[in-house]
Amino acid sequence: MKISKPLDVHHKDIRAVDLATKLSVDPSAIESASRDFGGIVKAEPEAVLHPSAPQDIAALIKFSYSNSVPFGIAAKGHGHSVRGQAMAENGVVVDMRSVANNRRNGTGIRVSIDRLCADVGGEQLWIDVLNATLEYGLAPVSWTDYLYLTVGGTLSNAGISGQTFRYGPQISNVLEMDVITGKADFLTCSPRMNSELFYAVLGGLGQFGIITRARIPLQPAPKGVKWVRLLYDDFSSFTKDQELLISKNGRKDKSALDYLEGSLLMDQGSPDNWRSSFFPHKDHPKIISLITKHGIIYCLEIVKHYDDRTKHTVDKEMKQVLQGLNYMPGFMFGKDVGYEEFLNRVRSGELKLKSQGLWDVPHPWLNLFIPKSQISDFNNGVFRGIVLERNITTGPVLVYPMNRQKWDDRMSAVIPDEEIFYTVGFLHSSGFDTWEAFEDQNKDIMRFCNKTGILFKQYLPHYSTKEEWVHHFGSKWK
Repeated sequence: MKISKPLDVHHKDIRAVDLATKLSVDPSAIESASRDFGGIVKAEPEAVLHPSAPQDIAALIKFSYSNSVPFGIAAKGHGHSVRGQAMAENGVVVDMRSVANNRRNGTGIRVSIDRLCADVGGEQLWIDVLNATLEYGLAPVSWTDYLYLTVGGTLSNAGISGQTFRYGPQISNVLEMDVITGKADFLTCSPRMNSELFYAVLGGLGQFGIITRARIPLQPAPKGVKWVRLLYDDFSSFTKDQELLISKNGRKDKSALDYLEGSLLMDQGSPDNWRSSFFPHKDHPKIISLITKHGIIYCLEIVKHYDDRTKHTVDKEMKQVLQGLNYMPGFMFGKDVGYEEFLNRVRSGELKLKSQGLWDVPHPWLNLFIPKSQISDFNNGVFRGIVLERNITTGPVLVYPMNRQKWDDRMSAVIPDEEIFYTVGFLHSSGFDTWEAFEDQNKDIMRFCNKTGILFKQYLPHYSTKEEWVHHFGSKWK
């Protein structure tokens, strides 16, 4: 939030609450807190708090709340926001990872085998949650594609990936939380205790409190996955197959998948991208030829887990899944990988791009939720209209469906009203002098949706006016 008066980090009251030694005004700390993964927005805080325990965060919030001119506070985890959501201009950015580095005072990661759950600090990375739970043969069920994000960060938004259709987003897989409210109160909340706060914080964009602990349900971890990609040249067949597959999400249904995502392949070089390297190199020429012919090819990515008990039957089950699907003959590709390798598949692409200096660049992303009834119009007007005609897209474009029943409407997260809706993600990368072209495209996409009546909702929203926020939240605005 913008404030009328910058924080005075040398104020005597700050020294009185023992915050001064943990507030940094070092230029490198300020610079780091002024930027995020998006690389587009820059907003300098007055200081950065490096807390050694949640109590330090509460002290900062209490000081601001009792101040005659409260200053802005933003919790920053791994800094993967793309529009400055974790910045606090003229205020204080809380470096949540500092708590992770002080294991004596933070929650850390505590696994309970008996209760099949893990108590996890909001500052912890999901990759560390995965590694800690796998030591006990357990794992959470709902993930994001990229695991180097904090627990508090994804739960403040939703946390979506290819598991969402079956298990719901990450916010639907939380049993309990500890939250520091805007009045600096420490509260434990759950569906039965302080439930209004519980549901407000989940998907609440950090506006209702800072998550310091979350209790995450676990289940036995699989050993490996059967990972298949199918190519389509017809959007209707592509979406019908996706919708058929997400309808089979019962735990006892052998044709039920554990993961499903769709994406676009376009004329921008290799069929693979930084999200994962998948297609056999020898097949690249025929895939590229297909893309050249059609302009856009639709890729369906599906996964079935297996363990020691099911490893001898998973191939047969996957074969049953593929029966009746209308993908292009000869364009089915599969591999068998370990469970951890699959979940952490984006990491290798990240490291490769970092080595080439191509990771820390602007990311003018746009993420939308589109109702099922309007996804065909979106394909015609956006994918085959705006996007194909401009042909500037240089990152993954995702499009896959979710089941509304796996979300809880009491939570702050906003989704379309229809029972099935699609997430569409334009995960652009650009040069420092070319990001505005992608931003213009993003604006034209939303302008097209508004003009044609496509009732989209932004995921990871960024609006600048109260009217836009009221429209975004709809009946949830209070």
